[in-house]
Amino acid sequence: MLDKIIAAIFLPGILVVFFTRVTYNHFVGLILTVALIVASVYKGYTHTWALFIIDAASLTIGFYYANKMVNRNKNKGKKSESKNV
Repeated sequence: MLDKIIAAIFLPGILVVFFTRVTYNHFVGLILTVALIVASVYKGYTHTWALFIIDAASLTIGFYYANKMVNRNKNKGKKSESKNV
């Protein structure tokens, strides 16, 4: 059970950030991660409400970080375009 709690703390947030880096869209990253979590719940790997809540918290934190990352990259791109003009 401890291994599932540790995985629930870290993996959803990391997956959101990873999928955001791959797709360049934080909403797509969130949707792909939620789809993976729904599939794991459907298969029976998540048993308790506590794991659902930990997964949701990790998703929220990962989405927040991915959102900041996307906005930072957009601002960096705008600054480099204005310097080239």
